[in-house]
Amino acid sequence: MDVLYFAWVRERIGIPKETVATDAATVTDLVAELSGREERYAAAFADLSALRVAVDQKLSDFDTPLKGAREVAFFPPMTGG
Repeated sequence: MDVLYFAWVRERIGIPKETVATDAATVTDLVAELSGREERYAAAFADLSALRVAVDQKLSDFDTPLKGAREVAFFPPMTGG
């Protein structure tokens, strides 16, 4: 699946997008896999309360199942302005 990173998440990880082969059942499982890769991922996912996630371009929760998902995006909360 494609994993996209936006704003400071992209800055911490160092790439905007990657294709990931995963057996993760939920977004939380995917975050655990990514965090275990190396320190830059662990830093980006250290505080999940500071992140939002979209699965297949739909705002989702971290307990959202990933079965059949093609894209997961991580980004900070958005503010109006």
